[in-house]
Amino acid sequence: MHVHGSDVRQRAITMLRDGAKNADVARHFGIPVGTISYWRHIDRTKRGECPGQPPSDCPRCDGRRLDGEAYAYLLGLYLGDGHIAHSPAMRIPSLSVWCTDTWPGLVEACITAMRALRPDRRVTLVQRTGCIEVKSYGKHWLCLFPQHGAGLKHERRIVLGDWQQAVVDEHPWAFVRGLVHSDGCRVTNWTTRLVSGERKRYEYPRYFFTNKSDDIRQLYTDTLDKLGVEWTHCTREGRPYNISVARKASVCLMDAHVGAKY
Repeated sequence: MHVHGSDVRQRAITMLRDGAKNADVARHFGIPVGTISYWRHIDRTKRGECPGQPPSDCPRCDGRRLDGEAYAYLLGLYLGDGHIAHSPAMRIPSLSVWCTDTWPGLVEACITAMRALRPDRRVTLVQRTGCIEVKSYGKHWLCLFPQHGAGLKHERRIVLGDWQQAVVDEHPWAFVRGLVHSDGCRVTNWTTRLVSGERKRYEYPRYFFTNKSDDIRQLYTDTLDKLGVEWTHCTREGRPYNISVARKASVCLMDAHVGAKY
């Protein structure tokens, strides 16, 4: 696919605004007439010249009410297993969240959150090896998730905007649930104790969250602190990638508001 520079595009739009026909501009620049027609449509849309053009339905751009709980949950999923594909060659960016296909409830919860935030956008499922890609196209996903960028998340800074932090502060459990559902799990650990000379086995539930990004782990633990959930670091290969919640009262809180993936 040939990508035309912004200078060529702006010169073509200038000719169109001056009254030139699509075909004449296409011949002048040696560009397909369909491309010129698309550029003209986008330019007219931005200037509000397309009658009946539907609103973008974006809470950040159009002031539509943001479903805070759905957003906080999807933000957690995005920071864990999400990605926005966006490049100059793409007409429309896409948001993808990868969910293990053995947990259909997680897939359904992700779909529900995407639809709650962008009811004007279609959500599709793409079967991958061992997982399902929950995907939705739309340029306004960039507005809702400004953490997108080149490279892996743990290799660059991840900082929430003030408006995002306000949503997380209002719906902290939804944010924690999204993070755990993406990069966490609820497991049953066991240990043995010597009781009256007899060794007995004891089992207890525990939550883990694993992420290489120092920033994302900090967002997780900061939110747990605000919720009164006690946590500890568990090192892996000498790095504190794992966050553990094992104390009984804290596990009860997590069970009440997060729960195991299903």
